[in-house]
Amino acid sequence: QLQLVESGGDSVQPGGSLRLSCTASGFTLSHYRIGWFRQAPGKEREGLSCISSGGHSTDYVDSVKGRFTISRDNAKNTVYLQMNDLKLEDTAVYYCTAVFSPCTDSRWSTNFGTGGQGTKVTVVS
Repeated sequence: QLQLVESGGDSVQPGGSLRLSCTASGFTLSHYRIGWFRQAPGKEREGLSCISSGGHSTDYVDSVKGRFTISRDNAKNTVYLQMNDLKLEDTAVYYCTAVFSPCTDSRWSTNFGTGGQGTKVTVVS
């Protein structure tokens, strides 16, 4: 069974940090560009960051640039999202999925596959 599983979500205070993980089972993650997305209640899914299959190319949306870092360990079949300086507005369910446009092309944030169940991040003071 091909599956992506997100983990690492938690409840944190503003200014805190979390590291999310996206682990693949049933297929080799290193073959795919991967994006992290989030969806807050009542809002559309938002693309946050993209990483190329080899990890050499990344992209971030402005709202997380400088605070979030995407990385991957293909030996562990896992992609990470390090989130620092979390803000109240970062509260959402976070998903990872394959993206079908290069990370150098902004369309990656609208051209993506089906992710996992997501992991919930709550930033609360």
